[in-house]
Amino acid sequence: MIYPIVAYGDPVLKKEAEEIDENYPDLDKLIENMFETMYNAAGVGLAAPQIGKSIRLFIVDASPFAEEEKDLEDFKRVFINPEILDEDGKKWSFNEGCLSIPGVREDVNRQPELEIEYYDEHFELKTEKLTGLAARVVQHEYDHIDGILFTDHLTPLKRRLLKGKLKDISKGIVSVDYNMRFPDRRK
Repeated sequence: MIYPIVAYGDPVLKKEAEEIDENYPDLDKLIENMFETMYNAAGVGLAAPQIGKSIRLFIVDASPFAEEEKDLEDFKRVFINPEILDEDGKKWSFNEGCLSIPGVREDVNRQPELEIEYYDEHFELKTEKLTGLAARVVQHEYDHIDGILFTDHLTPLKRRLLKGKLKDISKGIVSVDYNMRFPDRRK
């Protein structure tokens, strides 16, 4: 099942998500549907708040970046109740976008290395060190479960310049080729 992706302006995107346990109803089906939704929208990551569920769960499949970083060929993961233990290195800029903010791409500075602890889809505890684009994709999705959007990392001037475009997205005044739920769309 393909979920509609929640657009910028919906309060669920600015809320800190709740932890879940292995008894979360239909977790396997939810994860399967999230991957289907992400692939349908040509994304490399999707967090549960982006489909309207305020839980600490996100998925990534960074294989589209494999041409740039070979080790991303098989970088497909499910992160449940993740916790970033450490971030390190000199911040670097990369042009990011977001399925919840279609048509907007901006340079965001993030640290190139991180260590993260999380439960996988089998609720097995994992600790992993990530670098480069793998770290960036995970940091972007992790922000979602903390109620942070990539636009929150921009300078106040950049945010002001994007204000009209972001308002239009929340109203559904945007061209997008996947199903979305717009918080301020007039019926």
